[in-house]
Amino acid sequence: MRVVVIIPSRHGSTRFEGKPLAAICGKPMIQWVCRRAMKARCIESVHVATDDGRIRDAVNAFGGNVIMTSSTCRSGTDRVAEAACRLGLDMGDVVVNIQGDQPLVDPRCLDALVQPFHEDPAVKMSTLAFAIVDAREITDPKDVKVTFDNNMDALYFSRATIPHGRDGFVGFDTYKHLGVYAYTLEFLECFTSLAPGRLENVEKLEQLRAMEYGHRIRIVVTPYDSPEVDLPVDIQRIEEKIRALGVSE
Repeated sequence: MRVVVIIPSRHGSTRFEGKPLAAICGKPMIQWVCRRAMKARCIESVHVATDDGRIRDAVNAFGGNVIMTSSTCRSGTDRVAEAACRLGLDMGDVVVNIQGDQPLVDPRCLDALVQPFHEDPAVKMSTLAFAIVDAREITDPKDVKVTFDNNMDALYFSRATIPHGRDGFVGFDTYKHLGVYAYTLEFLECFTSLAPGRLENVEKLEQLRAMEYGHRIRIVVTPYDSPEVDLPVDIQRIEEKIRALGVSE
């Protein structure tokens, strides 16, 4: 089973134009994401999927792999699917989708994310969850929450606080969804062929589409957070974490 990482990356953004090229500790953000992913033991190769020449040039400059995709892709997942089709993968091979704004993604997360595909042939899609330690994230709609069953399959994803303790805090964990996914190529092609779902449109969470059509998503709980860069002001926070943790690309 081959395992490849594809990082969808676009230059345009209403909140942060040119985000993939923003400098973090002197290097473009997309370089941090690529280099971190390459450290995972299970990964055969890492590719950036983009439709922008500036991102292509930046990735080429640090020796990364680029796949140019259509400018009409509806979402990052569609961009990943288009790129995956060009890699000559078998339907049972695994594609890992990492968002390009997670410069601190831990390589150990990726190894754990892929492990269910080796252990359970029924797994077609997996994603990461992290037990929230910052109380602000429990109620912040920017941080997506997830609940899952005893088999570690997702029950629901929401921008709201789930589960909601009727009697207040009773000692349960609240899990944040980390936007890293893995799928077999067969399921990725299936997923992108589905029409957007009702709950997906309500929550603006693409992963709900899989659940609305009856597909399972295996949740992998990781002890390693992967904070995202949403706005320019987040860069200082990320740089401070990099220095504090002694992280290298």
